[in-house]
Amino acid sequence: MARTTHNGDGHKHVHMTETPDVSHIKNLDVTHEASDVNIAGIAKFVMGLTALGVVVFVLMWGMFRFLYAQETEKEPPAGPMAMTEQERLPPEPRLQAARGFGVKLENGNWVDLEKREPEAEYRVLREQWDRRLNCQSKAETAAATADCMTIEVAMEKLLQG
Repeated sequence: MARTTHNGDGHKHVHMTETPDVSHIKNLDVTHEASDVNIAGIAKFVMGLTALGVVVFVLMWGMFRFLYAQETEKEPPAGPMAMTEQERLPPEPRLQAARGFGVKLENGNWVDLEKREPEAEYRVLREQWDRRLNCQSKAETAAATADCMTIEVAMEKLLQG
C-alpha cells in the first residue's frame, strides 16, 4: 500500500508501508547462517575465562599468605609489661557475649557463656538451683542430710517438730 505525502516544497514523496512478500524465496539446503554464532568459540572463551579466574584466585591467595607470614615473623615478641589475655578482660560484671563472660557454679566449675545465646546464663543457673532444691548433687542422695533435704522431708520435719 503506497501513501503520498507533501513536504511543503511542492514535491510529493511516496512511502512504502508494507513489508514485501518474500515467501517465494526459499533455500532448502541452508537452515541457518553458519556465521551467526560460533557456540564452540563462546564455550572455549567462557572455560578459558573461568580457568584464568581460578588461577588468579590461587595466586592472590598464595601471595597474601606469603605476605602475612612475613609480617608475623617481623612482629616483635610481647614485652614483659604486656597484659595477659585475662588481664585485658573488662572488670566484673561483664556483659553477655563479652569476651570471658561465664558463670562460676557453686561446685567451682566454670561454664563459658561467651558465644552462647543470652538465655544460656539463665538456663545454667536454673539447672544449678533445681539440683540444689532437689538435693541432686553427686555427693548427696535424695534422703535428708545435714546440709540438704528435699521439700517433702522438710515439710514432714516441720509438722513433727
